[in-house]
Amino acid sequence: MVLEFLIQQWHLAGALAVAVILLVVHEARRGGPTISPQQLSKLVNEQQAKVIDLRDPADYRKGHIVGALNIPYAKVDERWDELEKLRDEPLILVCKLGQFSSAIGKKLLTKKFPKVYRLGGGIAEWQTAQLPLVKN
Repeated sequence: MVLEFLIQQWHLAGALAVAVILLVVHEARRGGPTISPQQLSKLVNEQQAKVIDLRDPADYRKGHIVGALNIPYAKVDERWDELEKLRDEPLILVCKLGQFSSAIGKKLLTKKFPKVYRLGGGIAEWQTAQLPLVKN
């Protein structure tokens, strides 16, 4: 039944396929590929990726991913030298819901940082997956 629909409506199926491809390409250009919490853990464990938490210090203290470096979104330019020291490391950007990580990821890619990733859904997705947070 689905196959019959696809054959009869090939132009709609083709348009959908093109739209999906364009969405994936656009998303990748937005500031690095998005990754899942499980992929984050794998990158940290296997490639010693550094987690950069872009939330404000108060939210960071309420709970953050273990080992995460807190560089608030509003202070990135002031603390750029800290990011430069990590230039050759895989960087994983984390914010509250994923919107700020895109802007910073794009900036890092513009400055030719080679390995930039974004936690899809931000720290909220991490919590939804019931993964641990460190408080301090």
